[in-house]
Amino acid sequence: MWIVWLTTIFILTVIEASTVSLVSIWFIASAFVSLLLSFIFDSFMLQFAVFVILGIILMITTRPILNKWLKPKHIKTNLDRVIGMEGIITEEVSKNHIGEVKVDGKRWSAVSKEKIPVGDTVLIEAIDGVKLIVRKKEN
Repeated sequence: MWIVWLTTIFILTVIEASTVSLVSIWFIASAFVSLLLSFIFDSFMLQFAVFVILGIILMITTRPILNKWLKPKHIKTNLDRVIGMEGIITEEVSKNHIGEVKVDGKRWSAVSKEKIPVGDTVLIEAIDGVKLIVRKKEN
């Protein structure tokens, strides 16, 4: 029976290497345990039960940890850091007119759902391409 488990390990390793998304890595480990059990016990049903149950337990317990550890961290760029900042309107902004806002010492194109006159303070809500989406700051 050890040949079955060795073949299973090989096939699952090829699948894992081709997907690189932690699909079958837990079952590779459980197949290895079943391979070791095949030298001790002759019962294929026992080996298969250990393979399935251990694979599921490993997947449930370690996948969230590995996904969190392997997930790339979101690093804010210079663009992202202006979101949430306040700016001053330097050219009138409205729904159908792209205006201009000064934020952090730089001038940006800006749009808003409402008309905002020059000199008003705005809050930057998001970035759409090269334009800031702003809303008038409530006093």
